[in-house]
Amino acid sequence: MALIVQKYGGTSVSDAERIRAVAQHVAQTRHNGHEVVVVVSAMGKFTDDLIVLAEQISPNNPDREMDMLLTAGERISMALVSMALSTVGVESASFTGSQAGIITDTTHRRAKILEMRPDRIREALDDGLVPVVAGFQGVSTERDITTLGRGGSDVTAVALAAALKADVCEIYTDVTGVFSADPRVAPKARQLTTVSFDEMMEIAATGGRVLMLRSVEFARRHNVPIHVRSSFTWEPGTWIVEEDPTMEEAIVSAITDDTSEAKITVAGVPDRPGVAATLFRELANNGINVDMIVQNTSLHNVTDISFTVAKIELEAAMTACQKVQQEIGAVTVTSDDQIGRVTIVGAGMKSSPGVTALMFETLYNNGINIEMISTSSIRISCVLHADKVGDAVRHLHSAFGLDAE
Repeated sequence: MALIVQKYGGTSVSDAERIRAVAQHVAQTRHNGHEVVVVVSAMGKFTDDLIVLAEQISPNNPDREMDMLLTAGERISMALVSMALSTVGVESASFTGSQAGIITDTTHRRAKILEMRPDRIREALDDGLVPVVAGFQGVSTERDITTLGRGGSDVTAVALAAALKADVCEIYTDVTGVFSADPRVAPKARQLTTVSFDEMMEIAATGGRVLMLRSVEFARRHNVPIHVRSSFTWEPGTWIVEEDPTMEEAIVSAITDDTSEAKITVAGVPDRPGVAATLFRELANNGINVDMIVQNTSLHNVTDISFTVAKIELEAAMTACQKVQQEIGAVTVTSDDQIGRVTIVGAGMKSSPGVTALMFETLYNNGINIEMISTSSIRISCVLHADKVGDAVRHLHSAFGLDAE
């Protein structure tokens, strides 16, 4: 008998029919002799609808009240799933994030989990119940309701699996697993059977839309196997596990794309100590996350610094840069929101020369210019013009032999 944490995303519980299907699957898992903990997201686009409603009330709503509002969606889902379970003969009990013992810091809208106290969940399991937990939420050390950020139900599920020492965390969504590229961009993309934690972290960080990055980080830290599956077909999906050193790794496993960022260039900066520190400290003080950074080689003791930020933070980032422009001696601060990032990911890149050359040659041969480059031991990312991203993904997918037969 295994202990399985099953997380169902918004599309999996989008209406009464889907909720009944989830209940039937949980019942079948129980019938197979396993203990089950269920984590649910809000139904369909319910959270988005709440955000729109709040913006109609006021354009500047307190983060604390937004957290109180947005957690309503998961509470509705957990109650409805529990009701559906009762109709198929499965006894259950629903729990909010705070009742499930998910303790977070005091940051609203993107809180981080500090501690797990799942005593009530263990008691429910011991009593033969299926706990149904509202994802995406917790309670802060100041006893306020908090949310974990977009996709936070994944984090809830993995954190519970780690705290309960579950055998696996199953993530049910509307796709059958993790693919070698976004099938909407690269029609020849194929489903991956197994992906290492390190590879999945890079995929999630560079545009992969299946799992939230923080959930993969949590799973890697606590060695929680994740199984990404479809709640529409119930077929086996993609396993995300610790890298197996006895198996030969694919040179490149996946191609990801992301057009959600913008580029800022701070030009004509004196090449002296402290300039970058002053610039990026100002950005940090304004809560702006910086992704890729490139500093040009100094010419006549002057250089340019380019970096990427989320488009939704572009205005705030430009304001922060302009605030310190005179202090750091920059000539201009400009932005470009028509960029995209294409990334190749693969654990086998560490021991395979020629990967970088093939990537750059493929882009060059197809008339695609590279604006920025960033690398890690298992990833190479290139920033391109936004309208070239789709072509780049498809050409690279073919060049690295990832196309499905």
